[in-house]
Amino acid sequence: MAGFFSRLFKGLSKTRDSINENLDEAFGCSEIDDEFYECLEEALVASDMGIETTETVIDNLKEIVSDLDLKKPADCKKYMVDCFRQQMKVEENAYEFENRKSVILVVGVNGVGKTTTVGKLAAKLHHQGRKVIIAAADTFRAAAIPQLETWADRAKVDIITGQEGADPASVVYDAVAAAKARKADVLLIDTAGRLHNKKNLMNELQKIYKILANSYPEAYLETLLVLDGTTGQNAILQAKSFAEVAHITGLVITKLDGTAKGGIAVAVQSELQIPVKYIGVGEQLDDLQKFDPDSYVNALFESNPENAQ
Repeated sequence: MAGFFSRLFKGLSKTRDSINENLDEAFGCSEIDDEFYECLEEALVASDMGIETTETVIDNLKEIVSDLDLKKPADCKKYMVDCFRQQMKVEENAYEFENRKSVILVVGVNGVGKTTTVGKLAAKLHHQGRKVIIAAADTFRAAAIPQLETWADRAKVDIITGQEGADPASVVYDAVAAAKARKADVLLIDTAGRLHNKKNLMNELQKIYKILANSYPEAYLETLLVLDGTTGQNAILQAKSFAEVAHITGLVITKLDGTAKGGIAVAVQSELQIPVKYIGVGEQLDDLQKFDPDSYVNALFESNPENAQ
């Protein structure tokens, strides 16, 4: 995990530099007054923290400043960071699917790293001793099935595929039968990443959910939405659209290595009240890790990696 943190810290350097540059002016104010709070609000919004998150953090910070009778902006910076940490909590039962017979439905638009996430998650669960089967239910993107087969091979797990252009629900139906017959612990389903036609996406997902409810009711259902960390505020719009057509239970933020928009992980969790469960910082099998709010917030604000860990 220490190695992953160093990659995360390095990956978020552009975000951290942007945040600290924006915050320098606010915390350089001579006193805590309306001008300071306005400056702070502008700095946080400019850092992709999101308007709702920023307002919540500032409201909480005002209470702390009042309770502790703080006078200087520099004195309240660590309390501001703590407020962000509170926004990013992950509940103890967030990874319940690891401990039960489960289905993990992975959704997201094309290009966000969805198929790669499925492969990495399969490898992670296999390494934990879980028997995993992948269902290649993205039958519309030409390269999706061979790409997923490559990942299944790397992760050393079974995969169920259909013909290109086949009904995704039929692939899921076959995958459920295979999961039962092979006594799988986890069925991981990769889905088509179309959002421009929300009606088609809704119909597809409803059919998949119906098959899972009817054919595999004993399985715990987790729906993970994959978002590209480099897209900033657009990730929030995607998340809101998917939340309308699927019961999203967790977020995966990918491509956080080298982006200046890493604050989006804070914003999307706060605005949608859906926890970030995994983050990705590279292409290797172990470059997807469980989300650690403390490490993430520290990597956003702390310039010294030794102090951040």
